[in-house]
Amino acid sequence: MASKGKGKGNDKGSDKRRGRETAEAPAGPVDGGHAALEPDRERSRAWTLLIDGAPQSHVDLDDPGHLDFSYQRRIGHLIDLFAPARQPLNVLHLGGGAFTLARYTAASRPRSTQQIVEIDAGLVAFVREHLPLDPQARVRVRAVDARAGLAKVPDGWADLVIADVFSGARTPAHLTSAEFLDDVRRALAPGGWYVANLADGPPLSHLRGQIATAASRFAELALAADPVVWRGKRFGNAVLVAADRALPVAEFTRRVASDPHPGRVEHGRALIDFAGGAAPVSDASAVASPEPPPSVFR
Repeated sequence: MASKGKGKGNDKGSDKRRGRETAEAPAGPVDGGHAALEPDRERSRAWTLLIDGAPQSHVDLDDPGHLDFSYQRRIGHLIDLFAPARQPLNVLHLGGGAFTLARYTAASRPRSTQQIVEIDAGLVAFVREHLPLDPQARVRVRAVDARAGLAKVPDGWADLVIADVFSGARTPAHLTSAEFLDDVRRALAPGGWYVANLADGPPLSHLRGQIATAASRFAELALAADPVVWRGKRFGNAVLVAADRALPVAEFTRRVASDPHPGRVEHGRALIDFAGGAAPVSDASAVASPEPPPSVFR
């Protein structure tokens, strides 16, 4: 889920709508609502996927290395920084959307092996039909619940687990808990990273709880967001990365600050202080992420 706003970790889903003729834009029902592809006027084979009007992903079929939404660009930076350029990775994507980040990984790291877990089988079929994957990409798509799909991943298989799961515009409660992260850790290879797209707005209680939860399971954390999101001034996206080894925070910070819509990265003590003593989330206490205000997608 990408929210609106110039500083778009929050995103261009709606503040930069650029349609060609709506008659040529594919749309139809999927399991989770109504899917539509909004064409990009500036890129001839690029589209924004919307579910019930909420922007989910942007894909350029001619240039899968182009990441339009800033939260996806920030995750792209982490994919780039995980290992030397073009080294193949094993990547698990929880949440499929339009398969944007899997396409990016396949283009930037050929021979990578990837799994996408997307509960909405109708959406998977819609994306496959209208935004087909490169047949050479080693990407397997499974239409099951994200946590159930995660449970099937072999121990230590994934270099990266990337969570970008939204039911409508909210992350389901069972994907926010420490027990969920225990299974993420099980699936990660030694030195692997967990990366999550989180969405929250004032007073940022959900975001603080997610930081505390990740800190209870991983030794190193960093989080990137727009300055207005950090200040609790606007609903938006934040990208969390967690690991048990040192993270390339300086280079991640430089890249995020150099993006077209610059963001800010916090880590270490400053990030724990930002969490403000929030308690880790358990399965028993978990709730879905907050509903975005209607203005987010206008």
